[in-house]
Amino acid sequence: MSGTLNIAVVGGGPAGLYFALLTKRDHPRHRVTVFERNPANSTFGFGVVFSRRTLEVFRQTDRLSYEAILQGAETWDSVDVVHRDERIAVHGNAFAGIERIHLLHVLQERCRALGVELHFERPIESLEELSDADLVLAADGVGSRLRDQHPDSFGTRIDARSNHYIWLGTRHRFEGLTLTFRTVQEGLFIAHSYRFSPSMSTFIVECDRDTFLRAGLEGRPVEDSLRFLERVFERDLGGEPLDSNLSRWIQFLIVKNERWYHGRVALAGDAAHTAHFSIGSGTKLAMEDSIALWQALTDVEDPEKALPLYQERRRPQVEEFQAAAFTSLRWFETAHTRMHLAPIEIAWDLMTRSGRVDLESLRRRDPAFIEAHDRFRARRKA
Repeated sequence: MSGTLNIAVVGGGPAGLYFALLTKRDHPRHRVTVFERNPANSTFGFGVVFSRRTLEVFRQTDRLSYEAILQGAETWDSVDVVHRDERIAVHGNAFAGIERIHLLHVLQERCRALGVELHFERPIESLEELSDADLVLAADGVGSRLRDQHPDSFGTRIDARSNHYIWLGTRHRFEGLTLTFRTVQEGLFIAHSYRFSPSMSTFIVECDRDTFLRAGLEGRPVEDSLRFLERVFERDLGGEPLDSNLSRWIQFLIVKNERWYHGRVALAGDAAHTAHFSIGSGTKLAMEDSIALWQALTDVEDPEKALPLYQERRRPQVEEFQAAAFTSLRWFETAHTRMHLAPIEIAWDLMTRSGRVDLESLRRRDPAFIEAHDRFRARRKA
Protein backbone atom coordinates (compact mmCIF):
# COMPACT_ATOMS: atom_id res chain seq x y z
CA MET A 1 0.00 0.00 0.00
CA SER A 2 1.17 3.49 -0.71
CA GLY A 3 0.24 6.67 1.12
CA THR A 4 -1.28 6.88 4.56
CA LEU A 5 -4.61 5.43 5.61
CA ASN A 6 -6.80 6.20 8.59
CA ILE A 7 -8.16 2.82 9.75
CA ALA A 8 -10.77 2.45 12.48
CA VAL A 9 -11.38 -0.91 14.14
CA VAL A 10 -14.62 -1.28 16.07
CA GLY A 11 -14.28 -4.07 18.59
CA GLY A 12 -11.27 -4.84 20.76
CA GLY A 13 -11.59 -8.60 20.70
CA PRO A 14 -9.07 -10.95 19.05
CA ALA A 15 -10.24 -10.16 15.50
CA GLY A 16 -9.93 -6.40 15.84
CA LEU A 17 -6.68 -6.42 17.80
CA TYR A 18 -4.96 -8.95 15.53
CA PHE A 19 -5.85 -7.04 12.38
CA ALA A 20 -4.72 -3.78 13.99
CA LEU A 21 -1.31 -5.08 15.02
CA LEU A 22 -0.61 -6.80 11.69
CA THR A 23 -1.52 -3.69 9.73
CA LYS A 24 0.43 -1.29 11.94
CA ARG A 25 3.43 -3.63 12.02
CA ASP A 26 3.75 -3.68 8.23
CA HIS A 27 2.55 -0.12 7.56
CA PRO A 28 3.65 2.07 10.48
CA ARG A 29 2.61 5.28 8.67
CA HIS A 30 -1.06 4.28 8.78
CA ARG A 31 -3.12 5.53 11.66
CA VAL A 32 -4.82 2.49 13.22
CA THR A 33 -7.32 3.05 16.04
CA VAL A 34 -9.27 0.44 18.00
CA PHE A 35 -12.52 1.32 19.77
CA GLU A 36 -13.77 -1.12 22.42
CA ARG A 37 -16.90 -0.59 24.49
CA ASN A 38 -15.63 -2.59 27.50
CA PRO A 39 -12.70 -1.94 29.88
CA ALA A 40 -9.27 -3.28 28.93
CA ASN A 41 -9.31 -5.95 31.63
CA SER A 42 -12.87 -7.10 30.99
CA THR A 43 -13.90 -10.22 29.12
CA PHE A 44 -16.74 -12.71 29.11
CA GLY A 45 -16.27 -16.45 29.39
CA PHE A 46 -13.10 -18.29 30.28
CA GLY A 47 -10.68 -20.11 27.96
CA VAL A 48 -10.49 -20.59 24.20
CA VAL A 49 -9.01 -23.51 22.30
CA PHE A 50 -6.80 -23.65 19.19
CA SER A 51 -5.58 -26.61 17.15
CA ARG A 52 -1.89 -27.15 16.47
CA ARG A 53 -2.52 -26.22 12.82
CA THR A 54 -4.05 -22.88 13.83
CA LEU A 55 -1.15 -22.10 16.13
CA GLU A 56 1.26 -22.76 13.29
CA VAL A 57 -0.61 -20.17 11.21
CA PHE A 58 -0.20 -17.67 14.07
CA ARG A 59 3.50 -18.51 14.32
CA GLN A 60 4.04 -17.77 10.64
CA THR A 61 1.96 -14.58 10.77
CA ASP A 62 3.37 -12.82 13.84
CA ARG A 63 5.94 -14.75 15.83
CA LEU A 64 6.15 -12.31 18.76
CA SER A 65 2.45 -12.53 19.64
CA TYR A 66 2.50 -16.29 18.98
CA GLU A 67 5.31 -16.84 21.49
CA ALA A 68 3.61 -14.66 24.11
CA ILE A 69 0.30 -16.48 23.63
CA LEU A 70 1.94 -19.88 24.08
CA GLN A 71 3.48 -18.84 27.41
CA GLY A 72 0.07 -19.25 29.00
CA ALA A 73 -1.14 -22.28 27.02
CA GLU A 74 -2.13 -25.75 28.18
CA THR A 75 -1.66 -28.49 25.56
CA TRP A 76 -3.02 -32.01 25.07
CA ASP A 77 -3.55 -34.53 22.26
CA SER A 78 -6.78 -36.38 23.05
CA VAL A 79 -10.52 -36.01 22.68
CA ASP A 80 -12.13 -37.78 25.64
CA VAL A 81 -15.72 -38.96 25.46
CA VAL A 82 -17.54 -39.79 28.71
CA HIS A 83 -20.76 -41.79 28.46
CA ARG A 84 -22.31 -44.09 31.07
CA ASP A 85 -19.33 -43.38 33.36
CA GLU A 86 -16.89 -44.83 30.80
CA ARG A 87 -14.16 -42.65 29.30
CA ILE A 88 -13.03 -43.27 25.71
CA ALA A 89 -9.87 -41.39 24.69
CA VAL A 90 -9.10 -40.71 21.03
CA HIS A 91 -5.51 -39.56 20.63
CA GLY A 92 -3.73 -37.68 17.85
CA ASN A 93 -5.80 -34.50 18.26
CA ALA A 94 -3.37 -31.73 19.22
CA PHE A 95 -4.96 -28.69 20.90
CA ALA A 96 -3.99 -25.80 23.14
CA GLY A 97 -6.24 -24.08 25.68
CA ILE A 98 -5.59 -20.40 26.41
CA GLU A 99 -7.18 -18.02 28.90
CA ARG A 100 -9.20 -15.50 26.93
CA ILE A 101 -8.04 -12.51 29.00
CA HIS A 102 -4.40 -13.62 28.54
CA LEU A 103 -4.92 -13.70 24.78
CA LEU A 104 -6.45 -10.21 24.84
CA HIS A 105 -3.63 -8.81 26.98
CA VAL A 106 -0.99 -10.23 24.62
CA LEU A 107 -2.66 -8.65 21.61
CA GLN A 108 -3.24 -5.36 23.44
CA GLU A 109 0.42 -5.09 24.43
CA ARG A 110 1.58 -5.95 20.93
CA CYS A 111 -0.71 -3.22 19.56
CA ARG A 112 0.62 -0.65 22.01
CA ALA A 113 4.23 -1.52 21.19
CA LEU A 114 3.54 -0.94 17.50
CA GLY A 115 1.72 2.36 17.99
CA VAL A 116 -1.90 1.31 17.58
CA GLU A 117 -4.26 3.70 19.39
CA LEU A 118 -6.47 1.77 21.83
CA HIS A 119 -9.62 3.36 23.25
CA PHE A 120 -11.49 1.32 25.86
CA GLU A 121 -14.95 2.06 27.24
CA ARG A 122 -15.57 3.82 23.94
CA PRO A 123 -18.63 2.38 22.17
CA ILE A 124 -19.25 3.26 18.53
CA GLU A 125 -22.96 3.40 17.83
CA SER A 126 -22.97 4.50 14.20
CA LEU A 127 -20.71 4.86 11.19
CA GLU A 128 -21.14 8.63 11.29
CA GLU A 129 -18.81 8.73 14.32
CA LEU A 130 -16.01 7.47 12.05
CA SER A 131 -16.53 9.81 9.11
CA ASP A 132 -12.79 10.49 8.77
CA ALA A 133 -11.80 6.81 8.46
CA ASP A 134 -10.69 5.44 5.08
CA LEU A 135 -11.50 1.92 6.23
CA VAL A 136 -13.67 0.63 9.07
CA LEU A 137 -13.42 -2.92 10.37
CA ALA A 138 -16.61 -3.97 12.14
CA ALA A 139 -15.35 -6.65 14.54
CA ASP A 140 -17.97 -5.88 17.17
CA GLY A 141 -19.41 -9.33 17.66
CA VAL A 142 -22.51 -11.32 16.90
CA GLY A 143 -24.75 -8.34 17.68
CA SER A 144 -22.70 -5.92 15.56
CA ARG A 145 -24.27 -2.47 15.61
CA LEU A 146 -22.44 -1.31 12.49
CA ARG A 147 -23.61 -4.37 10.56
CA ASP A 148 -27.17 -4.10 11.81
CA GLN A 149 -27.44 -0.54 10.54
CA HIS A 150 -27.28 -1.95 7.00
CA PRO A 151 -28.65 -5.52 7.15
CA ASP A 152 -29.90 -5.43 3.55
CA SER A 153 -26.56 -4.19 2.23
CA PHE A 154 -24.71 -7.02 3.97
CA GLY A 155 -27.46 -9.58 3.37
CA THR A 156 -27.49 -10.56 7.04
CA ARG A 157 -29.27 -13.73 8.14
CA ILE A 158 -29.45 -14.86 11.76
CA ASP A 159 -30.85 -18.22 12.89
CA ALA A 160 -31.40 -18.86 16.60
CA ARG A 161 -30.98 -22.56 17.31
CA SER A 162 -33.08 -24.60 19.74
CA ASN A 163 -30.47 -25.79 22.23
CA HIS A 164 -29.57 -23.66 25.24
CA TYR A 165 -25.99 -23.37 26.45
CA ILE A 166 -23.97 -21.61 29.14
CA TRP A 167 -20.20 -20.89 29.23
CA LEU A 168 -18.78 -21.65 32.68
CA GLY A 169 -15.44 -22.42 34.31
CA THR A 170 -14.16 -24.80 36.96
CA ARG A 171 -10.99 -25.50 38.91
CA HIS A 172 -11.22 -29.16 37.96
CA ARG A 173 -8.43 -30.12 35.54
CA PHE A 174 -9.55 -31.92 32.37
CA GLU A 175 -6.72 -33.83 30.73
CA GLY A 176 -8.13 -33.76 27.20
CA LEU A 177 -10.84 -31.97 25.24
CA THR A 178 -13.70 -33.73 27.01
CA LEU A 179 -17.30 -34.32 25.87
CA THR A 180 -19.44 -35.57 28.74
CA PHE A 181 -22.98 -36.91 28.37
CA ARG A 182 -25.15 -37.04 31.48
CA THR A 183 -28.80 -38.16 31.40
CA VAL A 184 -30.82 -37.21 34.47
CA GLN A 185 -34.54 -37.09 35.23
CA GLU A 186 -34.94 -33.77 33.38
CA GLY A 187 -33.14 -34.95 30.24
CA LEU A 188 -29.69 -34.93 28.62
CA PHE A 189 -26.98 -32.43 29.53
CA ILE A 190 -23.74 -32.27 27.52
CA ALA A 191 -20.52 -30.65 28.76
CA HIS A 192 -17.69 -29.45 26.50
CA SER A 193 -14.60 -29.10 28.70
CA TYR A 194 -10.90 -28.30 28.38
CA ARG A 195 -8.23 -26.76 30.58
CA PHE A 196 -6.76 -23.36 29.74
CA SER A 197 -4.43 -22.86 32.72
CA PRO A 198 -2.80 -25.13 35.30
CA SER A 199 -5.73 -24.51 37.63
CA MET A 200 -8.78 -23.70 35.46
CA SER A 201 -10.90 -25.32 32.76
CA THR A 202 -13.66 -24.12 30.49
CA PHE A 203 -16.97 -25.92 31.05
CA ILE A 204 -19.67 -25.26 28.45
CA VAL A 205 -22.99 -27.02 29.05
CA GLU A 206 -25.79 -27.41 26.53
CA CYS A 207 -29.20 -29.07 26.53
CA ASP A 208 -32.33 -29.05 24.40
CA ARG A 209 -35.16 -26.68 25.20
CA ASP A 210 -37.49 -29.29 26.72
CA THR A 211 -34.75 -30.35 29.14
CA PHE A 212 -33.99 -26.71 29.94
CA LEU A 213 -37.64 -26.06 30.83
CA ARG A 214 -38.12 -29.29 32.81
CA ALA A 215 -35.06 -28.38 34.88
CA GLY A 216 -36.71 -25.06 35.76
CA LEU A 217 -33.70 -23.02 34.63
CA GLU A 218 -35.54 -20.41 32.58
CA GLY A 219 -35.60 -17.01 34.27
CA ARG A 220 -33.71 -18.22 37.34
CA PRO A 221 -30.54 -16.59 38.76
CA VAL A 222 -27.34 -18.02 37.29
CA GLU A 223 -26.33 -19.25 40.76
CA ASP A 224 -29.26 -21.69 40.65
CA SER A 225 -27.95 -23.08 37.36
CA LEU A 226 -24.45 -23.50 38.81
CA ARG A 227 -25.73 -25.50 41.77
CA PHE A 228 -28.00 -27.63 39.55
CA LEU A 229 -25.22 -28.41 37.05
CA GLU A 230 -22.77 -29.21 39.86
CA ARG A 231 -25.18 -31.98 40.86
CA VAL A 232 -25.64 -33.20 37.28
CA PHE A 233 -21.86 -33.40 36.68
CA GLU A 234 -20.83 -34.27 40.24
CA ARG A 235 -18.81 -37.30 39.10
CA ASP A 236 -17.00 -35.26 36.44
CA LEU A 237 -16.02 -32.18 38.46
CA GLY A 238 -14.07 -33.93 41.19
CA GLY A 239 -15.86 -31.97 43.89
CA GLU A 240 -14.93 -28.59 42.39
CA PRO A 241 -17.59 -25.87 42.00
CA LEU A 242 -18.58 -24.16 38.77
CA ASP A 243 -17.76 -20.49 38.26
CA SER A 244 -19.54 -17.77 36.28
CA ASN A 245 -18.03 -14.85 34.38
CA LEU A 246 -20.95 -12.86 33.02
CA SER A 247 -22.37 -16.29 32.20
CA ARG A 248 -25.98 -16.80 31.14
CA TRP A 249 -28.04 -19.31 29.24
CA ILE A 250 -28.31 -18.37 25.57
CA GLN A 251 -29.21 -20.00 22.26
CA PHE A 252 -26.54 -20.31 19.61
CA LEU A 253 -26.96 -17.82 16.76
CA ILE A 254 -25.88 -18.82 13.27
CA VAL A 255 -24.81 -15.60 11.56
CA LYS A 256 -24.29 -15.43 7.80
CA ASN A 257 -23.78 -12.47 5.49
CA GLU A 258 -24.07 -12.55 1.71
CA ARG A 259 -21.60 -9.65 1.51
CA TRP A 260 -18.74 -9.03 3.90
CA TYR A 261 -18.26 -5.40 3.00
CA HIS A 262 -20.36 -2.35 2.26
CA GLY A 263 -18.72 0.87 1.16
CA ARG A 264 -15.68 1.32 3.38
CA VAL A 265 -16.88 -1.10 6.08
CA ALA A 266 -15.65 -4.70 6.31
CA LEU A 267 -16.96 -7.41 8.63
CA ALA A 268 -14.84 -9.91 10.56
CA GLY A 269 -15.33 -12.49 13.29
CA ASP A 270 -18.80 -13.07 14.74
CA ALA A 271 -20.08 -9.94 13.02
CA ALA A 272 -19.50 -11.74 9.70
CA HIS A 273 -20.19 -15.36 10.66
CA THR A 274 -20.48 -17.84 13.49
CA ALA A 275 -19.68 -21.55 13.70
CA HIS A 276 -20.86 -23.82 16.51
CA PHE A 277 -18.38 -24.23 19.37
CA SER A 278 -18.53 -28.03 19.06
CA ILE A 279 -16.29 -27.97 15.98
CA GLY A 280 -13.80 -25.27 16.84
CA SER A 281 -13.12 -21.86 18.21
CA GLY A 282 -14.86 -18.76 16.91
CA THR A 283 -11.71 -16.97 18.01
CA LYS A 284 -9.70 -19.03 15.51
CA LEU A 285 -12.03 -18.02 12.67
CA ALA A 286 -11.99 -14.39 13.75
CA MET A 287 -8.21 -14.16 13.81
CA GLU A 288 -7.97 -15.93 10.45
CA ASP A 289 -10.37 -13.29 9.07
CA SER A 290 -7.95 -10.65 10.31
CA ILE A 291 -5.08 -12.36 8.53
CA ALA A 292 -7.08 -12.53 5.29
CA LEU A 293 -8.02 -8.84 5.42
CA TRP A 294 -4.45 -7.80 6.26
CA GLN A 295 -3.16 -9.86 3.33
CA ALA A 296 -5.71 -8.34 0.95
CA LEU A 297 -4.73 -4.82 2.02
CA THR A 298 -1.09 -5.74 1.53
CA ASP A 299 -1.65 -7.17 -1.94
CA VAL A 300 -3.55 -4.18 -3.34
CA GLU A 301 -3.07 -0.50 -2.61
CA ASP A 302 -6.66 0.67 -2.69
CA PRO A 303 -8.98 -0.36 0.20
CA GLU A 304 -11.92 -0.24 -2.21
CA LYS A 305 -10.25 -3.05 -4.17
CA ALA A 306 -8.97 -4.87 -1.11
CA LEU A 307 -12.39 -5.46 0.43
CA PRO A 308 -13.80 -7.42 -2.55
CA LEU A 309 -10.56 -9.40 -2.63
CA TYR A 310 -10.91 -10.18 1.09
CA GLN A 311 -14.45 -11.44 0.56
CA GLU A 312 -13.50 -13.45 -2.51
CA ARG A 313 -10.68 -15.24 -0.69
CA ARG A 314 -12.07 -15.69 2.77
CA ARG A 315 -15.82 -16.22 2.53
CA PRO A 316 -15.66 -19.61 0.68
CA GLN A 317 -13.32 -20.95 3.36
CA VAL A 318 -15.65 -19.86 6.13
CA GLU A 319 -18.75 -21.16 4.36
CA GLU A 320 -17.14 -24.60 4.08
CA PHE A 321 -16.32 -24.50 7.78
CA GLN A 322 -19.84 -23.31 8.63
CA ALA A 323 -21.35 -26.21 6.70
CA ALA A 324 -19.31 -28.71 8.74
CA ALA A 325 -20.15 -26.82 11.93
CA PHE A 326 -23.88 -26.97 11.15
CA THR A 327 -23.66 -30.74 10.74
CA SER A 328 -21.92 -30.90 14.11
CA LEU A 329 -24.50 -28.59 15.70
CA ARG A 330 -27.32 -30.83 14.46
CA TRP A 331 -25.54 -33.86 15.94
CA PHE A 332 -25.63 -32.23 19.37
CA GLU A 333 -29.22 -31.03 18.93
CA THR A 334 -30.24 -34.65 18.32
CA ALA A 335 -27.75 -36.34 20.68
CA HIS A 336 -30.56 -37.61 22.92
CA THR A 337 -31.52 -40.07 20.14
CA ARG A 338 -28.06 -41.71 20.41
CA MET A 339 -27.83 -42.28 24.14
CA HIS A 340 -28.70 -45.96 23.64
CA LEU A 341 -25.31 -46.45 21.95
CA ALA A 342 -22.34 -47.90 23.77
CA PRO A 343 -19.57 -45.48 24.82
CA ILE A 344 -17.20 -46.51 22.02
CA GLU A 345 -20.03 -46.15 19.47
CA ILE A 346 -20.76 -42.65 20.75
CA ALA A 347 -17.06 -41.80 20.48
CA TRP A 348 -16.92 -43.08 16.89
CA ASP A 349 -20.10 -41.25 15.90
CA LEU A 350 -18.87 -38.08 17.57
CA MET A 351 -15.45 -38.09 15.90
CA THR A 352 -16.93 -38.61 12.41
CA ARG A 353 -20.03 -36.43 12.83
CA SER A 354 -19.05 -33.48 10.61
CA GLY A 355 -17.56 -35.42 7.71
CA ARG A 356 -14.16 -33.80 8.21
CA VAL A 357 -12.68 -36.90 9.86
CA ASP A 358 -12.91 -40.34 8.21
CA LEU A 359 -11.73 -43.87 8.99
CA GLU A 360 -8.26 -43.43 7.52
CA SER A 361 -7.71 -40.14 9.31
CA LEU A 362 -8.68 -41.74 12.62
CA ARG A 363 -6.47 -44.75 11.91
CA ARG A 364 -3.46 -42.47 11.43
CA ARG A 365 -4.26 -40.54 14.59
CA ASP A 366 -5.07 -43.40 16.92
CA PRO A 367 -4.85 -46.98 15.55
CA ALA A 368 -5.61 -48.38 19.01
CA PHE A 369 -9.00 -46.65 19.02
CA ILE A 370 -9.85 -48.12 15.60
CA GLU A 371 -8.81 -51.58 16.76
CA ALA A 372 -10.99 -51.27 19.86
CA HIS A 373 -13.95 -50.11 17.76
CA ASP A 374 -13.45 -52.97 15.30
CA ARG A 375 -13.33 -55.51 18.15
CA PHE A 376 -16.56 -54.09 19.58
CA ARG A 377 -18.33 -54.37 16.23
CA ALA A 378 -17.05 -57.91 15.75
CA ARG A 379 -18.42 -58.95 19.15
CA ARG A 380 -21.78 -57.40 18.28
CA LYS A 381 -21.96 -59.44 15.06
CA ALA A 382 -20.86 -62.68 16.72
